[in-house]
Amino acid sequence: MHLVLGLDGPLRVRVADAPWVHLAGVLTAPDVPHCLDAEGREVLLVFLDPESEVGASLAAALTGPIRGLSAAERDTLAREADPSRLMGPEGAAWTRRVVEVLGAGALPPSRSIHPRVRRVLRLLHELPPGQDASLATLAAQVRLSPGRLMHAFTESIGLPLRPYLAWLRLQRAAAAIVSGMPLGDAAQAAGFADSAHMSRTFRRMLGMSPSALRGAHRSQLVQDRGARRV
Repeated sequence: MHLVLGLDGPLRVRVADAPWVHLAGVLTAPDVPHCLDAEGREVLLVFLDPESEVGASLAAALTGPIRGLSAAERDTLAREADPSRLMGPEGAAWTRRVVEVLGAGALPPSRSIHPRVRRVLRLLHELPPGQDASLATLAAQVRLSPGRLMHAFTESIGLPLRPYLAWLRLQRAAAAIVSGMPLGDAAQAAGFADSAHMSRTFRRMLGMSPSALRGAHRSQLVQDRGARRV
């Protein structure tokens, strides 16, 4: 799911062959072909996993392929959004705020994180690219059975381990690309098999190519994995 805010003016949005519309911001449902024209605009682009609690709440509130944001809604969210902080512990609270502002319904209280899951999260963020991050290996390192870890991880984070790992890899690759790293080097640094694998994953999960991020120095890009940070 894509949430895009036009920080300094409206965006033009079109779904399939429908006419262009001008919106202060837009939330797009998963797997919806659409065009976004933000030329000359600074934007905040947030990717939300539809399997997360926030993603599921927003998806349930969509009555069509997109949900436009009013200028007041855009201003409220933009005022509270610092991209450098959204990528840290405050990111989960901001995405829950999106649910509130868009009237998508109440979310359950924030989850407590199982101590072994907290250790897994630390391991994942410290693990060098390409190292074994399989469920069995992680379970052995935190002394849980694979089945117990899988259950505890989903209960603690609100997202299964496998999509969490995919989002973590995408985040690392996106950050490397935006910083100017060549695509092949970014793929290796993020743990992809090669740049082709990275490109396929970007198109499948984000609906865009990695090279499209080359212009992201004029935008602010955040990938929300639907997880609490620690």
